[in-house]
Amino acid sequence: MSEGLGAAEVGKEIGQHREHAAHAGAEKGRDRLLTVTEALLLSLVAVLAAYSGYAAAKWSTESSVSLAKASAARTKANRADLEALQIRTLDSVSFNAWFTAFTAGNATAQRLAENRLRPGYRPAFYAWVATDPAHNPKAPPGPSYMPQYIIPQEATAKAGDAQADANFTKGSKAGATGDKYVRDTVFLASVLFLVGISGHFPLRRGRYALIAVGVLILGFAVVQLLSLPGLPD
Repeated sequence: MSEGLGAAEVGKEIGQHREHAAHAGAEKGRDRLLTVTEALLLSLVAVLAAYSGYAAAKWSTESSVSLAKASAARTKANRADLEALQIRTLDSVSFNAWFTAFTAGNATAQRLAENRLRPGYRPAFYAWVATDPAHNPKAPPGPSYMPQYIIPQEATAKAGDAQADANFTKGSKAGATGDKYVRDTVFLASVLFLVGISGHFPLRRGRYALIAVGVLILGFAVVQLLSLPGLPD
């Protein structure tokens, strides 16, 4: 189903309505008023349908772009999270090498292991050593428990996840708004159908009834359109 009611479809209906009125011959005043009313309704439907279809397309594009941004942000967050896990594992291996030398009392191996520590890990390591863990039972279990232990990739991963969640929510709302505009286009199509066939009814009461129903549906569609957000930026 298309996202909007085409202006060509409405124009065709108006043309058929005009031809039907022309072949009807001399009309009475009431019939002429009905014909004018039907033509005005069809024209109004054309304008609203064009706007509704355009808005539906714009919101659909907005949804696609936001969801694509969410996917990209999630990919970057996963990559950063994997890098953070690798760094944490590397720090743990380096610390275990130092701790093994420390417990063995091998000062040379300790210095060698300490020199091989990651630069970003050393502030947390030295802060932990300053707590005198060998004699202080309240010392943290290791450098990774110190506030100085910071892995930038972890912060990047958290920020990326938050951005991905925000973009996904925005994309979902935009898609729902686009669907609502499409729904209103269906109502406008119903008005087009009712007003289009009203001109072919020989009984004036039948035309009145069809136009009245069309006006009610049109009013409902207008109320729905007014309740929706405008075009996205």
